[in-house]
Amino acid sequence: MARHTLTETRFANGTWHGVLEGPEGAPPKLEAVLRGTTLPGLAVSQRAAGGWSVVLPIPPEAVGEGVHTITIGEPGSAEPLARLTLAAGTPLAQDLDAELSLMRAELDLLKRAFRRHCAEAEETPGAFAADDDRPGLMSVS
Repeated sequence: MARHTLTETRFANGTWHGVLEGPEGAPPKLEAVLRGTTLPGLAVSQRAAGGWSVVLPIPPEAVGEGVHTITIGEPGSAEPLARLTLAAGTPLAQDLDAELSLMRAELDLLKRAFRRHCAEAEETPGAFAADDDRPGLMSVS
């Protein structure tokens, strides 16, 4: 059995757009599912350039605090053709703030280690030769 592919082309103004490609003939029946519930409004139409245009208006219940994933595929299929993940809200912002704080702390740690390494290298005779003109070497001042 030939497999269809669904490629996202655009997501704007609360509407997901994709292109479905596969064997000639009628497109497969598709459904969009959010938390086990089939979403209304999924439209599939023939394209002049071949394949089918798939359009899904995102319902308000898919937009909210947390992470929500919409899958698009054939009914009963274990493998979706496309996924759309929406993430928003205060918990997400707090997670991102914590991650950013951790990255800043790691960067400070690396900067201190690098500075310590440079200071130790300056104290070691011959570690940095100012007159060494090999490519990629430079003196640290």
